Amino acid sequence: MESPLVRMCIESATESDEAVEIWRRQRRTIERMPSHLAEALFQNLLRRRLVFPALLEVFKYSIEEMDLTGENHVDAEWTAYLGSYNYLRRLVLADCNKISNSAIWSLAGMENLKEVDLSRCSKITDAGIKHLLSIPTIEKLCISGTSVTAAGVSALSSLTNLQFLDLGGLPVTDMTLSSFQALTKLQHMDLWGTQVSNVGVAHLVKLPSLHFLNLAWTKVTYLPNLPSLVCLDMSNCTVHSLFEGQHVACLRRLTLSGSTLPDISELFLHIDASRLSVLDLACSAIRSFSFLLHTNQLTELNLSGCRLDDHSVQHIISVGTSLRYLNLSDTQISSQGVEQMAGMFPNLETLLLSGTAVDDVAVPYISSMSSLKEVDLSNTNLKGCTAHLEVACVSYRVPSFSALNHLWNLERLNLEGINLHDAAAAAISSLADIPKLSHLFLRSFSLTDDSLHRSCSLPNLIRLGFRDAVATDVGLGNLCSPPPSLRVLDLRGCWLLSGDGLVSFGRKHSRVEVRHELV
Repeated sequence: MESPLVRMCIESATESDEAVEIWRRQRRTIERMPSHLAEALFQNLLRRRLVFPALLEVFKYSIEEMDLTGENHVDAEWTAYLGSYNYLRRLVLADCNKISNSAIWSLAGMENLKEVDLSRCSKITDAGIKHLLSIPTIEKLCISGTSVTAAGVSALSSLTNLQFLDLGGLPVTDMTLSSFQALTKLQHMDLWGTQVSNVGVAHLVKLPSLHFLNLAWTKVTYLPNLPSLVCLDMSNCTVHSLFEGQHVACLRRLTLSGSTLPDISELFLHIDASRLSVLDLACSAIRSFSFLLHTNQLTELNLSGCRLDDHSVQHIISVGTSLRYLNLSDTQISSQGVEQMAGMFPNLETLLLSGTAVDDVAVPYISSMSSLKEVDLSNTNLKGCTAHLEVACVSYRVPSFSALNHLWNLERLNLEGINLHDAAAAAISSLADIPKLSHLFLRSFSLTDDSLHRSCSLPNLIRLGFRDAVATDVGLGNLCSPPPSLRVLDLRGCWLLSGDGLVSFGRKHSRVEVRHELV
């Protein structure tokens, strides 16, 4: 990370074309610049659209990593200069739609290049792969979304130093995988959306170092025993069997989101569930969750979109105290299920309950999870207050959000899409007692200027979402002092606001980025 003085120098050097021209002539100074500073200077120039091909010559001896993702003006003229970069180790050209085979030709023979990312460069074909084969130092190659055929992929077997290979979406066949036996250093392979089947994955047993495998959106239903595998993604597959054999797989991360799992208990027979740290089963048709009884080292669990109800919560509780991330969005869990979880996850940092039936009764139980940093209660049955309380024949609404004040570590709170009226929104101001709350998201047609002022009273907000509300120009104009830390105010969908009102607020509070359809 650069010091404030270095950042000031970089800002000054990139403020205009004239500033660039002054130091561009001092070529020796740039050539001697440390790589991390040269890269920071270049990225600043890139953001301000001050880079032109001839300027690339200045950086040829100092830059080691270059990320040009999505820069649509990058073409063969740019790569002609980049091909002379003596110390370039990493080059990212993902989403550069002008990059073609002829542009890649300039990179042929580079001696220190280890990482090349051509993801979604649709003009790259097998001819471009031939140019890359002259760079034997390549260890990481990403060509997903290109026009490379199975023949071009097979040719990659000559790059024997490959450790990371992304072939997502390419017409990779079972025969193609049989040609990869020479890639003994391969550790990471993305084969999502390819044509491989059970026959092809059988060849993967000959890759002794493979620890990450992505087979999402393929026809693979059976996976042989791969002793070195640590991370497996078979999202949107029909999975019948995993790792059958004498050895038990020691997976750390397993992703089966959107998959059809005829017998999930059968899948876990050959997996040491006690070693799993991340398990993603989102939107999978699972009827029983008893397999969770053995996953006592999980730190992340995603069951969003599953047929999970309050009766299944006992299996989630069995995961134990190591859990830090829990996603139960769009399940059938209610406040009764949340009550069962109260106090059971002392290390839980993220709890996502969006789209569930939980209501205000659940808030005190959520507040018992003292380590929470992010809570998502969007599109639930919350109203912001519990039942009426009568004192001396006078009826009062008891705000439910005040219970969240016990969450001293809470940083992000999502309350979008709940039926939050201004009478209940008064409780929002009580969130000011949460010292770390920096991101608050509200979205309701019931919110007005009063709610906006109360939300902006929270002292440490960095981002406030106040969408689809009945906010007016007068209310926005009367917002005299937003919190000094506020950087983003999202007012999209506030249809009563005018362009003039938004511009006026922007001028008065220039440090705040206002988001709205009219700006």
